Amino acid sequence: MGLLGTISYGIRTPIIKRGDNLVEIVTSSVLNALKENNLQLQDRDVIGVTEAVVGIAQGNFATIDQIAKDVENHFKGKTVGLIFPIMSRNRFSLLLKGISKGVKKLIIMLTYPSDEVGNPLISQQKLYESGINPFGKALSEKEFRQAFGETKHLFTGVDYIEFYKEIAPNCEIIFGNKAEDILEYTSYVINADIHTRKQTKAHLLKCGAEKVVSLDELLTKSVDGSGFNEEYGLLGSNINTDDTVKLFPRQTKKLALDLQKRFKELTGKTVECLIYGDGAFKDPVGKIWELADPVVSPGFTDGLLGTPNEIKLKYISETRLANLSGQEASEEFKKIIREKKGDSKDNNRAALGTTPRQLTDLIGSLCDLTSGSGDKGTPVVLIQNYFKNYAD
Repeated sequence: MGLLGTISYGIRTPIIKRGDNLVEIVTSSVLNALKENNLQLQDRDVIGVTEAVVGIAQGNFATIDQIAKDVENHFKGKTVGLIFPIMSRNRFSLLLKGISKGVKKLIIMLTYPSDEVGNPLISQQKLYESGINPFGKALSEKEFRQAFGETKHLFTGVDYIEFYKEIAPNCEIIFGNKAEDILEYTSYVINADIHTRKQTKAHLLKCGAEKVVSLDELLTKSVDGSGFNEEYGLLGSNINTDDTVKLFPRQTKKLALDLQKRFKELTGKTVECLIYGDGAFKDPVGKIWELADPVVSPGFTDGLLGTPNEIKLKYISETRLANLSGQEASEEFKKIIREKKGDSKDNNRAALGTTPRQLTDLIGSLCDLTSGSGDKGTPVVLIQNYFKNYAD
């Protein structure tokens, strides 16, 4: 395999159900796939398991009524503002139904021209042509419709304004990008943003909100026997059935370590393991960022900590290798790699243009792209040669 770089394999498994032993299913599926294809497990191979099957095996589910009860416990029948939700049938529709059921009245504030993860409500061009300042005063639904007309999603064809009104008949929808604008309607708020949730909550409280609850503070403990997630609450959840959601999985670090240990027992090889959700990449057409989970990987083994430490080949080839060719250039490049320092930032311009992102974000994104979210049937991913370089 000396001429092959990183290889990513989707691994098919049996259909995973509540209560299944994931450690045994994952290890046997990977080892059977390797045997079938005459491949060998190597030290520092990476095994990724999608968070979806982890949550399913854990039975980490919640119903609309359980979500509603938790919301009601927080707000005691108040009129509540729900700000900055993403526009998603899979990710948010059932959460909205539960939240709506748990309050007297709901004021939903949608961001525009797009939501936090890039789903467009209107195009940038439409916004530009309107002359409206999106950070000006919040718009009513009537004002928004007069300015922009139809708002069907580019890919799904869904008008999310109408869709969310159908789900939450006790709601009023407004449009704005300043969190504090919701306080003109109510001082009780649920902020539904994902990656900016802490700043948004702090800002609202500073501006005079009486109570602010983020999505990661709902379903942090069991309600009437529901699943829960003590760290992320409702964040990272998605639709499971018509009236239940699957929550982000729990104890994922332990699962990653248990998998690593079991592979070591069975093969003698030390592999790295991670649980992965949405990859962190952006669609160039729809502008959707994809990362609707709170993190790419909620749990992983310690060998996946840190960022890549790589030398930029095209930079070196035009500088230190400029006067070399063939085998001589190859050997010199191997020497440069072996002499590099322990961190990419220590390698100065030689590392310029390499990707300074967390290994778990890069590898988790590769896993997500490999397994997909449809019918491939590969909730486990095996990655080989990721940590090997030209000098190896």
